[in-house]
Amino acid sequence: MTPIQFSFSSAFILGLAGLAFHRTHLLSALLCLEGMMLSLFIALALWALQFESTSFSTAPMLLLAFSACEASTGLALLVATARTHGTDRLQNLNLLQC
Repeated sequence: MTPIQFSFSSAFILGLAGLAFHRTHLLSALLCLEGMMLSLFIALALWALQFESTSFSTAPMLLLAFSACEASTGLALLVATARTHGTDRLQNLNLLQC
């Protein structure tokens, strides 16, 4: 494993660990998801550059577009949650409440 592959895989694993273990606020969970998507985007872009394939060069842009959609949806949910519940703490969110 090259050092570049190790750095991007460790960045993805750190984002996944942050998402799994530090879930106190919705904003921190969204930041961990964005870090994971950014490491995937850079790794996919470098992989496409390494193999010099023109047919695969649009995949990083597609991933970046999905990442932007995910970020906007997450921020919209954060604003809606903060308005209805008054906080973004995940322990206060219970979907079973009426």
